[in-house]
Amino acid sequence: MDIIILSSNTEQIIFFVVVGIWLLSEIIGAGLIPNLRRHGTKLKKSDKGSRLLFYVGMFVSIEIANIFVNNGIALLPNWFFFLGIGLMFLGIIIRQWSIAVLGGFFSSTVGTQEGQKVVDKGPYKLIRHPAYTGYLLTLIGLGLAWLSWGAVIAIVLVTGCILTYRISIEEKVLITNLGEPYIEYMKKTKRIIPYVL
Repeated sequence: MDIIILSSNTEQIIFFVVVGIWLLSEIIGAGLIPNLRRHGTKLKKSDKGSRLLFYVGMFVSIEIANIFVNNGIALLPNWFFFLGIGLMFLGIIIRQWSIAVLGGFFSSTVGTQEGQKVVDKGPYKLIRHPAYTGYLLTLIGLGLAWLSWGAVIAIVLVTGCILTYRISIEEKVLITNLGEPYIEYMKKTKRIIPYVL
């Protein structure tokens, strides 16, 4: 990542520290800890390629955003940097909170486990996929920290398409395996934005 748009060494240090926290949170909070909590319980996978698409989409959206940034396209005022950093932190917190609430039921691969039930506490009271909300907020924050509204739009478009596909796969699997309790839960909640979407 070339970050030529950041105006000071301090901003670059802040940016890379936050990106480092994000990456560590994904490795530890979304990878290692849920695997340990699962205690060897087998995951009945029904991913249909959405995990790979999720990671490829993240890479593609960041690279497209990087093109905007490094070519000085659709720039924003410098104060957006701190708004972006704040959104990145908020996104990381929401995502990790969501993963922690799911506990051993969280997996980066779409699937279900024996004994899995509908979780409707914490952030799941309002939305069905708060971990994706956190992920999207983090990426939007990245675009804002890079000071490019073009980067934000690229991230939202690419990530939005991928999340739409992944959520549709995930919800079909949950309806099939959790049945009526999940259908009832769907009636009371939105997908990623409380009361809206």
